[in-house]
Amino acid sequence: MSPRIIPTHFAQQPGWQLSVGPARLQISAQGAQILTYQLVEQAPIIWLSDLAEFHSNSSARGGIPICWPWFGAIERNPQAVQQMTHAQAPFHGLARLQRWQLLSQATTADSACLVLQLDTQATPLTDWPHAARLTLEVILTAEQLNLQLTTDNLGPKQLHLSQALHSYFAVSAIQHVEVTGLENCHYIETLAHWQTRQQTGVLRLDGETDRIYLQPASTLQIVDKLWQRQIQLHSQHSHSAVVWNPGPDKAQQLSQFDPAAWQRMLCIETANIWDDCLSLAPGASHSLDLIIECQPLSVTN
Repeated sequence: MSPRIIPTHFAQQPGWQLSVGPARLQISAQGAQILTYQLVEQAPIIWLSDLAEFHSNSSARGGIPICWPWFGAIERNPQAVQQMTHAQAPFHGLARLQRWQLLSQATTADSACLVLQLDTQATPLTDWPHAARLTLEVILTAEQLNLQLTTDNLGPKQLHLSQALHSYFAVSAIQHVEVTGLENCHYIETLAHWQTRQQTGVLRLDGETDRIYLQPASTLQIVDKLWQRQIQLHSQHSHSAVVWNPGPDKAQQLSQFDPAAWQRMLCIETANIWDDCLSLAPGASHSLDLIIECQPLSVTN
């Protein structure tokens, strides 16, 4: 079957379904949020909550929400990023709360490409009065998902921002998962008064985790021993990553979240945060690149 891009809806929200060979992907115009990504007859690669809700001006739980122009709580961002907004600042910024415009779509013999855009010069954001163009290019092939998030500063002043591709990955059971590529990295332990610590060996999770890793390797791997697969994340122009799992207690408090689902998902967020925040001069641009691919463990192990 040839690559296809099919318009669809998620509740009342418009979106698209992409298919290339065994690869399937769903993306919503709301927040340019990838909702699902998997290979036919295999477990999902990107996790979407069974309780996900699709409303205007909100983000569904799971998928790959885009955090921009700040990440997390605004008060945990550098002062320069905080000063870009003076309003009540929602968690993880404004981009995920907006409906993006379809800029282009195309298929080739072996790929499907979709480009979505949020232009704050053409459609100003009340709570962030700056001129910028945010573009997400999605390229799906049979073997991998390629994402490029580009910010162009269209205004006359310096633009300060943080951002992340807040990727939720599906796992068999969190206790049987390892994350490689973070060995010896320093990280901010947000659950212990934001102390700076150093990772020893591969990362294994058994409860709530919320860490900002500094200068991680450009390739991270989620090694899933029960499903006998590894999800590889290849990033460029990112020097920070967030590893997050709510654990059993916080899972009880989350919206759109089955309390037991913490065992079946893991967030690794490709980011520009903390000391890695961006400062763009007028006319400057920055692209955050991420390639996701899933392979059997036997390929490299």
